[in-house]
Amino acid sequence: MIATSLDLDAVRAFVQIVELGSFTRAAEALQMTQAAVSLKLKRLEDRVGFRLVERTPRYVELSAQGNAFLEHARALLDAHDRALSVFSGTRQRLTIGISDHVAGPELPALISRMNAQDPDLVIEIRIGSSGDLIQRYERREFDTVIVRQHLGGTDGQILAEETLGWFAAPSWQPRANEPLPLATLAEPCGVRALAGKLLDEAAVPWTEVFVGGGVAAVAAAVMAGLGVAALAPRMLPFGAVDIGSKLGLPALPSLPIVLHTRVKSQRATDTLIALSAAFKAAARG
Repeated sequence: MIATSLDLDAVRAFVQIVELGSFTRAAEALQMTQAAVSLKLKRLEDRVGFRLVERTPRYVELSAQGNAFLEHARALLDAHDRALSVFSGTRQRLTIGISDHVAGPELPALISRMNAQDPDLVIEIRIGSSGDLIQRYERREFDTVIVRQHLGGTDGQILAEETLGWFAAPSWQPRANEPLPLATLAEPCGVRALAGKLLDEAAVPWTEVFVGGGVAAVAAAVMAGLGVAALAPRMLPFGAVDIGSKLGLPALPSLPIVLHTRVKSQRATDTLIALSAAFKAAARG
């Protein structure tokens, strides 16, 4: 039996080590030295009487006791932070990463829906590529991500299936005996890689004529007549035309839009339910 109360700073250090997967990153997050973080963990382990983390040169791994303790440690910190928020006015924060290929013109309406669900919840949204967002989610930099599920992926909650097309400006015309000019997002972009792979497999010559830092930039290049882009119809201004069948380009598959989340609090869960419902409605058009 534990004779005295737990040191909350030590508990927080333990949770950070686990969530960030590194003593170094935990030290950076807690703004202390790695030696101080290690000392806090050791004192916590001494207090509970078990080794909580198995240390290896390349990564950290929970022990059986650490795995059992983790959920209670998070709950303890959550309760502590909620208690302090009564006096400090601290508001709960929900961090969401949304793929640039997913965050379309409906984003303001989605944010409005979340705010209406819980006006006191601080919502932080970052836009990026699906691959980058998934990696950052696995590093626990986000509570939730909404991304395109690339072929072969199976996990996550599917919000919608969305078909891509080969879009160009109404006035755009291909040039005889020249490669297909493509406007794309910068690497790493799963849709970019997929489009190139399908064109190569169909033996369609192509060349990259524009690389955008976001889907809005790619859509602008398309409407400016620079070339063709593989995008969802809702991401383009009215008037863009799908020229895939006209040019005999390979069919683009439907790609699921997937939500990944580790949110457990009821407030944040309710907000995500509202977001999911709004997104499904927007994707259905």
